[in-house]
Amino acid sequence: MKKILTMGLASLATALILPFAPGGPRAEADEPYKIGAAVYGLKAEYMRLWTTALERHPDVVSGMVDVTVFDGRYDASVQQSQFETMATQGFDGIIFVPIDIEAGAAAVATASMRDIPVVGSNTRVNSNQLASYVGSNDVKSGRMEAESVLECMDGEGNVVIIEGPIGQSAQIERRKGNLEALEQYPAVEILEMKTANWSRAEALALMENWLSAYPDQIDGVIGQNDEMALGAIQAIEQAGLDVEDFCIAGIDGVTDAMLAVKEDKMVSILQDATAQAQGALDVLMARIVGPDYQPKATVWEEIPFDGGSEAVYNVPWVPITEQNVDALLEEREKLTTR
Repeated sequence: MKKILTMGLASLATALILPFAPGGPRAEADEPYKIGAAVYGLKAEYMRLWTTALERHPDVVSGMVDVTVFDGRYDASVQQSQFETMATQGFDGIIFVPIDIEAGAAAVATASMRDIPVVGSNTRVNSNQLASYVGSNDVKSGRMEAESVLECMDGEGNVVIIEGPIGQSAQIERRKGNLEALEQYPAVEILEMKTANWSRAEALALMENWLSAYPDQIDGVIGQNDEMALGAIQAIEQAGLDVEDFCIAGIDGVTDAMLAVKEDKMVSILQDATAQAQGALDVLMARIVGPDYQPKATVWEEIPFDGGSEAVYNVPWVPITEQNVDALLEEREKLTTR
């Protein structure tokens, strides 16, 4: 079962108690493990996919785990309040997808004071109190997407970079990867680099401004996520320009981006929401239950679980191509169909 809270100090509904055979000892053996998932926001498709995947983890479906999803509304102070709620209400563990790499450390400390283990997923937090992290290497993805744009441009011309929320780890690390790739192409100039906060609508407005400020000068668009790359495409089309005259890339593999890849409008890299969310719950449960816990996520077929003891688990990126896009869309349909 899953509950979604949008208020920082909202009261939790009384959980439905389902019987299960736990992997480790508990004070009340018939109660599910109470897990909170504090995500930075649920407006965009990727985090909704991540949340759905978490809800479909076998331990949640069986009733062994009761998950409450907290919508952080893209605000570090809201996430802090939600951690205080979980600490007060005695959650067994927390999966954390922070909006801010630095501010999130205080939230982790709040849980640590109550001996509640926290496993990070998808975005990082600078805290030595984090039990583990299950996500993907954002520096690598930033480099990969930029290289695809630069190669499409034949290594010369002008690019714009649309960034994620300033201060979030994905923005910081993807920018690092973007710039590492650009260093290898001295004939390419960055015209502008600004945030659109992972938002398609904000990226649309930003790209409209850039098309007016730099008429016929923009050759490439590096969007640090798919939503923003799609916003740029929309602005180009609304301006009556040909998308094929631009080299455009994004990251995440959201559904509309995969369809745009099929239409040869952009390049995208799949960030595996199921692997990250379900893998994070497995690692957290191993910390709570102990060595008898058996992980359920299929990601462990690709990377070693090691008893959930590793500090970092890097989920592989999957470039979306003409050859694999249809299969990926079929998998997406399974995840989004109730």
